[in-house]
Amino acid sequence: MTAPPDTSAATTKPGGGSELHPAAQAMAARHRPRAWELLPWLAAVAFYFALPNHLGFGTELLIVILFALSLDLALGYAGIVTLGHAAFFGVGAYTVGMLAKYGVWTEPITGLFFAAVAAGVVGFLSGLVLLRTAGLTLLMLTLCTMLLLEEAANLGHEWTGGFDGLADVPIDPVFGVFEFNPLYLNTQYVYALCVLFVGFVIVRTIVYSPFGQSLTGIRENTLRMHSVGAPVNMRLVTCYTISAAIAGVAGAVWAQANLYVNLSTLGLDRAATVLIILALGGYGRLYGAFVGAILYMVLSHYLAKAYPTAWQLGLGLLLMAIALFARNGVIGIVEAFLQRRRGRGAS
Repeated sequence: MTAPPDTSAATTKPGGGSELHPAAQAMAARHRPRAWELLPWLAAVAFYFALPNHLGFGTELLIVILFALSLDLALGYAGIVTLGHAAFFGVGAYTVGMLAKYGVWTEPITGLFFAAVAAGVVGFLSGLVLLRTAGLTLLMLTLCTMLLLEEAANLGHEWTGGFDGLADVPIDPVFGVFEFNPLYLNTQYVYALCVLFVGFVIVRTIVYSPFGQSLTGIRENTLRMHSVGAPVNMRLVTCYTISAAIAGVAGAVWAQANLYVNLSTLGLDRAATVLIILALGGYGRLYGAFVGAILYMVLSHYLAKAYPTAWQLGLGLLLMAIALFARNGVIGIVEAFLQRRRGRGAS
């Protein structure tokens, strides 16, 4: 009886060499950077030179994109449904703010590391408990975790400033040269862009790694991943921890850019906003965070100017249209259009 052919990643060529299995080749092709992926970064650089009077808006946009990327890793790829992701954003912001305000540590780049560690620890400890649940129970528990941290920050007013927050947080210049000036936001914008780029590279590497593919498998069919022996719960906790750490970095950049921390970093509004952003742009798509954040921030800005008392109505109508007619946000619409064109070309 002959043995079945080997379908491992490496196959033998007739000449004696070896080549990757088609599935491995497809994975390598997906992981390889493509030319069009430079477009968002070129646009960000162009924004710096073309709109120097709007760098405050641009800095906020970059921070929101990084925050949305962190949630996309947990929700879009691992299927972890959470309504309390702002908890980690706030932990990162308060870590940097309190260390700087009380003279413990004011250097900005290493401050990001402390924020990532603090948020990651909170994510790991809470994930060990919360990720044993799923569905509506998990949704409510993540929300409760965020609200508990918000109340703790409010009650610990001696350290956190309570409702008033921490104002005039002293942050050292980046590399001792580039100062965080509240009036001229050039440093804040470039600093946020660099942090976003590093965060994006980390998330992209994770998504296209075997670990990231296993997260997608868990999202699609948890029982099957259990049956093949994958440590489902530990991989979810690991993903949740990484996502929390990146969200903490986003919160730290927000605190450093604004030289201020308050309870809004832990609020439900921030947690709900980032969910809306992923719904608009498309979750589980990497660039859905970019598209959704730009749509939300730009529309919010112009609608608030045009209709100060009813600007949220326009956003609500857009979100309803996306939910009803787009499978996965704007990115989903683009993907469906491209698939139809390929189908017509093949026919």
